[in-house]
Amino acid sequence: MAKKDEQHKSTQSFLKISEIKGDTAILDTGGYLAVVAVSSTNFALKSTEEQNAMIYGYQNFLNSIDFEIQILMQSRKMDIHVYLEAVHKQMERQTNELLRVQTQEYIQFISKLVENASIMNKSFYIIITHSPGLLPGKSKKGFFSMFSKSSQAEEFAAQNTKFESERLKMQQKINTVIGGMAQIGLKAIALNTEALTELFYNSYNLDSAPLIDASKLSDINLRS
Repeated sequence: MAKKDEQHKSTQSFLKISEIKGDTAILDTGGYLAVVAVSSTNFALKSTEEQNAMIYGYQNFLNSIDFEIQILMQSRKMDIHVYLEAVHKQMERQTNELLRVQTQEYIQFISKLVENASIMNKSFYIIITHSPGLLPGKSKKGFFSMFSKSSQAEEFAAQNTKFESERLKMQQKINTVIGGMAQIGLKAIALNTEALTELFYNSYNLDSAPLIDASKLSDINLRS
């Protein structure tokens, strides 16, 4: 019976997150978490000098930070059909017969490729954590304090003040990561509240997560 109940637990029960606000996830422990999306690059196609520059740049970035980070790579299936429809419409408007034939061959090639293999999109993220200690709201209060409106108001104000103060420290870490990625030629952007929520949801609900529209892909496919 216990196993059956565990199978019906909600996604939220597995997440140690109390809320997401101000582009920041607040953990149950009182810590904070932010996520930076990072563009990818084809390392194998770069020259030896470019490869070495990226390696040394990444090494310097790691040596420059004094806080913990985690690197997440997420693979999701792409919906290529919308993209192929857009290419087909361009083919129909094409007046050059040679380009028209080449476009038709391209559509056929991609269609056969999709039939034989799943087209996956890989997204890369850097997770930044910040642990200042327990939030004021996490400290234990006396039983009768919950009935005091003034006490509740003061606690709420203290929580907001604490959050804004620690969020500024988190922003400094985010800027350090974005600057470090820029030095090695990668674009990076911090996820906002909506994108953070979407990332957590899709990570724990892969079966119901929507497919990525290939026609709308960019270097960083999550909104800022």
